[in-house]
Formats: sequence, C-alpha cells, structure tokens
Amino acid sequence: MEEQENMAEQALKFRENTALKGRETSFIEAEALVGAVLGSWRGSLFAHEWMHQDGRLRKPIEMAEQVRLRRKAAEDLLDSGGEIDRPVLGIGIMDNVEIGSGRDVFLSLAARGIEKIPVHIPKSQIEEFRLLVRIP
Repeated sequence: MEEQENMAEQALKFRENTALKGRETSFIEAEALVGAVLGSWRGSLFAHEWMHQDGRLRKPIEMAEQVRLRRKAAEDLLDSGGEIDRPVLGIGIMDNVEIGSGRDVFLSLAARGIEKIPVHIPKSQIEEFRLLVRIP
C-alpha cells in the first residue's frame, strides 16, 4: 500500500496556489499529515459535505449533487496529469483546520488514501500547525 501511495504522490505535480497571488510571502509550503488534518477539519462547518459524523469520508453517492460535481471535477483534474494548485490550509475561528482554496482536491486525494499532501499554510500559524504538517 505504501509503495502504491508513494507512486501516486510522485505522479502528481503541485504548483503555488493562484489564490495566493500578491500574498505569497505570507504563506509557506508544508506537507499536510492527512489523518491529523481531517481529524481537526471534522469540526468545520463545511465538513458535513464530505464527512460522516464519525469522520469517515463520504462516497460520491452519499454527497449532495453540487458537492459530487465538485468532487468529479477534482478527480478529473487529478487524473489529467496536469499541475495542481497546492491546497491552502488555515486555522479557523473555532481553532480547527479550515481548507480554503483546493478543498475538493485535498479531500479527493484523502479519499484516494494519500496520507501526505503538499499545502500552503500561513506563516503566522506555523505553531498551530506543528502537529498537523511537516515543514521542509
């Protein structure tokens, strides 16, 4: 399984997220530990779209149509072999992780069993993320 995951990670090409344009110096690149991030994100107001209350990710058939369409678009992007914007993470007002730009990509990768995902995090929140990411 780990070998398969490493091959999948290597095949993906990530780039700086275009949503950061003009604010690039306020963010750093990190490697999100997916299990830890999902555990925190579970407290998000948006988690119900992708997650059951027990933390399991929903299957597409269990999602609302709009969310299912966004997931399909993310899956198509991942399968295209093109460059993918790194998702942007932050700490929300409830002290849990929020996944901003790139949420559907992040969660589609998580649904595929990827355990580490390249992301951007705010420089100002490095300490809050210390157990959730690895910083190169």
